[in-house]
Amino acid sequence: MKIAIYRKEHFNAAHRLHNPKWSEEKNKAVFGKCNNPSYHGHNYDLVVKLSGPIDPDTGYVYDMKKLKDVIKEHITSKFDHKNLNLDVDEFKNLNPTAENIAVVIWNILREEIELKYDLTIRLYETERNFVEFSGD
Repeated sequence: MKIAIYRKEHFNAAHRLHNPKWSEEKNKAVFGKCNNPSYHGHNYDLVVKLSGPIDPDTGYVYDMKKLKDVIKEHITSKFDHKNLNLDVDEFKNLNPTAENIAVVIWNILREEIELKYDLTIRLYETERNFVEFSGD
């Protein structure tokens, strides 16, 4: 029997969607306003889902305080109020689209959370635009 738990966090970050292999015209055509050379920002909502069995001793799937601390230490402290293109090493050569941000977050957290838990990342770039990644 598996059950899912969720932890929701928030961070603000700036980015620019840009492919250096393309011309300025093509970047502007593909990415539009998101290609602004001066960057632009989002108020991201992050939902981390862990699924696993309930521990018979604690009654937990995973300690929510521990999950909060792992996310704070490895994600929000690294991404919050940062320019993703300039300040976050994972995006030095990776376009910081919502899709890529979700995969990067999943990879970081996967190293911190035991493999016995299924991990899913849902990242809201806006209230209406969000992505989800489960490592598949």
